[in-house]
Amino acid sequence: MKNRIPFFNLKRQTSKIQKQIGKKFKKILKSCQFVCGREVEKFEQKFANYIGTKYCICVNNGTTALFLSLLANNIKEGDEVIVPVNTFIATAQAVSLTGAKPVFVDIDEKNYLINLKEIEEKITKKTKAIIPVHLYGQNLYGQTVNMEKLKKIAKKFNLLIIEDAAQAHGAEFKGKKAGSFGICGCFSFYPTKNLGCFGEGGAITTNQKNLAEKIKKLRNHGRENFNSLPELMGGNFRMPEIQAAILSLKLKFLEKWNFLRRKKAFFYKKLLKDLEKQNLIKLPEEDPENLHVYHLFVIRAKKRDALKKFLEKRGIDTKIHYPYLLHQVPPYSHIYKIFRFPIAEKISREILSLPFFPEITFKEIKFVSEMIHLFYKNA
Repeated sequence: MKNRIPFFNLKRQTSKIQKQIGKKFKKILKSCQFVCGREVEKFEQKFANYIGTKYCICVNNGTTALFLSLLANNIKEGDEVIVPVNTFIATAQAVSLTGAKPVFVDIDEKNYLINLKEIEEKITKKTKAIIPVHLYGQNLYGQTVNMEKLKKIAKKFNLLIIEDAAQAHGAEFKGKKAGSFGICGCFSFYPTKNLGCFGEGGAITTNQKNLAEKIKKLRNHGRENFNSLPELMGGNFRMPEIQAAILSLKLKFLEKWNFLRRKKAFFYKKLLKDLEKQNLIKLPEEDPENLHVYHLFVIRAKKRDALKKFLEKRGIDTKIHYPYLLHQVPPYSHIYKIFRFPIAEKISREILSLPFFPEITFKEIKFVSEMIHLFYKNA
């Protein structure tokens, strides 16, 4: 294949809706309302309806969504919040920004998500919340990890559940969407997400009216509106109008794009199944009760680093999500240097994210598969 196969290609998606986006730009330019106006309000309504919650509050990014959800629920210095060790650092940073301590838990080997069996071991009198992360577009309810069990643990110890659904727009369990199970659901709309804007953006979903009102104040310097007296110590965490307008437009296509992701993932699995039978790779697992939205297509591969280099030389871009675990990064390594997370450490040496997005062609997927087969044939 002459052209490179990119890990992600946003141009293919954007080109199909470019005219509609142009109309949105013109409308906003005409109104001269650029921040937290009518477009933001409309998207908040639409996204709350889509997720199945009463309220949605738009903010400037996914990290802010996590941070304000914790802050609004009075998480503070001296508190502890349980977090899976295999996630993007933003999950832990949001906890640290409140002054609280993130407490890391190992992952489940079947789905790479938080290991429920270890959560209770990490709960102390200081523990106030759990942040389950719906990593890679998986919902946190299949296989060994089960949201119903997590809710029972949370109820037993009187803990809050704040969902990190930054990679799970549209993922479901028994017809209920990620972001509607906890007291708050936190989303990122970074451009590469299943639902992405043209820059930074985030949102918080909740069924609690008082919580929604508090978060709206926190995002706007602690005040209800421009003329109101600041009641809380907040900040500037508002979403621009243009991002909300783009998200409203793209939300119409989200189910179609997620369907294409599942279709392309199935094709990958079909082509690579023989390598799994030979125990050379491990493909993503699915639970029949879950609706996986495949934000990423992640395999576990023997000789992962050599495979990655082999594919790169043949024009195939791959990534590792994540090349580090949270207890290994400088902000936390000094705290957790005596801790070990054997499952996450093992998997982090094997996981490889293949090129994947709704518009990737079957021809491109076939070529990736052929090159993976070629590598193992000669390995």
